[in-house]
Amino acid sequence: MILHLYFARRFAVTFVTITAILFALVMLVDAVEQARRFGSYDLGWQRILGLTLLNAPQTINLILPLIMILATVALFISLARSSEMVVTRAAGRSALRALIAPVVVALIIGVMAVGMLNPIVAATNNRYLQLSESYRADGASALSISDEGLWLRQGNVDGQTVIRAWRSNADASVLYDVTFITYEHDRGPVRRIEAGSAALVDREWRLRDAKSWPLEAGVNAEGNATTHALLTIPSSLTVERIRESIGAPGAVSIYELPAFIRQLEQAGFSPRKHRVWLQAEFARPFFLMAMVLVASAFTMRHTRFGGTGVAVLASVLLGFTLYFIRSFAQILGENGQIPVLLAAWAPPAVAILLALGLLLHAEDG
Repeated sequence: MILHLYFARRFAVTFVTITAILFALVMLVDAVEQARRFGSYDLGWQRILGLTLLNAPQTINLILPLIMILATVALFISLARSSEMVVTRAAGRSALRALIAPVVVALIIGVMAVGMLNPIVAATNNRYLQLSESYRADGASALSISDEGLWLRQGNVDGQTVIRAWRSNADASVLYDVTFITYEHDRGPVRRIEAGSAALVDREWRLRDAKSWPLEAGVNAEGNATTHALLTIPSSLTVERIRESIGAPGAVSIYELPAFIRQLEQAGFSPRKHRVWLQAEFARPFFLMAMVLVASAFTMRHTRFGGTGVAVLASVLLGFTLYFIRSFAQILGENGQIPVLLAAWAPPAVAILLALGLLLHAEDG
């Protein structure tokens, strides 16, 4: 038990150290990227630093499997150089028993990543998107999906327009049962429009069967209402930006994702991508366990045998390969080519079985 606690403590300290180093590198690289991206908007260094801090958790969350591999490699190379692994094996501990503590720590880190880091990433990512949109020249735009339908907000230098639609087609290019409320700066709402449908084409909304009411003070709204078979309204939105806002499951906390999936279905969108993401998040702790097993299969050996650099390179390459397979399986699941559960759970299961096979071969072969 004491040996397990010792290995667990060493692995946790190594993991935290590598995470801190990579976090500093991510901050440095992303700060340069944010300065390049928003260089034409004349933002101060405080805003650039704020955007960098908001974007960093998403990057750390993305490279978590790599951090797990590097922490495992660093741990077992350190144990091999100090001959602690040789003493452990001489005391009758098999390789699999020596791995219990690092695997359990990886499982705990994975659970914390899903339960704690995921909501943090969702909140910081949403705030980053809001700030980046507000810094753009074409004004602010936002999207929200709730039980009351689909809500959009577009803006420009003159004011903003709030859009509410009960449903949409599958690719978000046409909204149905739409209401537009236009606001001007320092004047409040100035116009309300209701339409049977609204299509977003070439930076403008094309409303069909529309009725418009003026909302200015002292004006009879119903008496001055007008009807239009086709009415066009300029827009700062694009179909691609709407799809990106809807299609980013990482921007929704895992605790809110089931309800968000139901709202997507009610709004007429396909929630398959979000379902795959939800199951992949549940499977993440097991994938991190697989990364520990894969890295240990190449590095649980004494340094006097040589080939340490090749072993480290092989473990990292195999880890990247498994990560690529996991991403590819998720894409297949999002496209409906394989079932959701298979897309999310097959890569971790295959990775664990492959790593166990390598470990047993090294142990008994």
